[in-house]
Amino acid sequence: MLKIQTKTLSISTGHGQPPLSKEQKAFNALIKKIDAKRASLAAWQEVIPSCQRKYANEMAPLIETSQDLQIELVHCLDRASDQKGLTSAERHVIDDLISELAGGLAAERDDEELKDIYNKHSGSDYDAEEAAVAEGMKSMLEDVLGVDLGDDFDMSSPEELLSRAEAHLHEQQAQHQADRQAQGEHRSKRKRTAKQIARETQQLAEEQQTSQSIRELYRKLASALHPDREPDPQERDRKTALMQRVNQAYDQKNLLLLLELQLELEHIDQTTINNIAAGRLKHYNKILKEQLNELEHEIFHIEDMFKAQFGIPPFAEVSPRTIMRNLAADIVELQHAIRELKDDLLVFQDIKKLKAWLKAMRRRQKMDYLDCPF
Repeated sequence: MLKIQTKTLSISTGHGQPPLSKEQKAFNALIKKIDAKRASLAAWQEVIPSCQRKYANEMAPLIETSQDLQIELVHCLDRASDQKGLTSAERHVIDDLISELAGGLAAERDDEELKDIYNKHSGSDYDAEEAAVAEGMKSMLEDVLGVDLGDDFDMSSPEELLSRAEAHLHEQQAQHQADRQAQGEHRSKRKRTAKQIARETQQLAEEQQTSQSIRELYRKLASALHPDREPDPQERDRKTALMQRVNQAYDQKNLLLLLELQLELEHIDQTTINNIAAGRLKHYNKILKEQLNELEHEIFHIEDMFKAQFGIPPFAEVSPRTIMRNLAADIVELQHAIRELKDDLLVFQDIKKLKAWLKAMRRRQKMDYLDCPF
């Protein structure tokens, strides 16, 4: 696709000229905000594929290796806990460590053997705990949604529970939309006052003027760029590519891009921009506000999908400028953790070294307890 370097679009003021009006200032502010959102959107679109590749090629294999080593560590500790020579305090530390590791790993791998080890050292039942958590989630969702999700599904599956909740939520949204539509139809059938008719007429006129503003820009560009009128083959190809961008901008009601194309192709100049009529400028600002909102929603959606894909908390702040650096740091940290896991496995296979390690672990736990302000 042929790209053109669009010129900066803004209403300028110079020596001897009157100060910018409220609408002119709003126009410039909107252009500036849209440019910033454009840059942010482009940055996200550029960095996400690189992040996905790096995660798949480097991070995902490390996560798999780390989980494999942790599972091996759980089994090693489980065997060590049956050996003689361990004090009750040392066995308690091992039980806590195994419970913490095995519980998380069983959820990740759905490993029955890990569940059995968890039950052995936690004094609890993994499946019963998961069922209790699911029941709590179900009760919370029922309270929030105001519905009965029923019991005819696998309560041990959080995914199925969420799917059921989402289905009910969609039903509620559809019903709400239908109710609003019915209310709107009912209101439209009622006799309207003169003020209501006047307001609706004004809104319709503004919408028509807004559409007309975009159509006028489109017609001027289409007339100048129409490829069929160009005899030179290279120039025809250039105009064809530009016309595709014009059509796309028109379909998306992208006023800013149409104005930028006009400026780039020198169909308007800075004087023309500075002297946009107040009424026309008001309609332009309305379109630009809608365009800004659409960009903000698109960026929000991209960020939301990115967080969901990589397990980032929904309210965490993310930025396309930092995600690759953060991912690289996470990779280094996980590599370090893997080396520590390998060292621990060597230690845990020797009962004397294991006892020394447990002693150091208990000392750290005691220090953490003493340092806690609560």
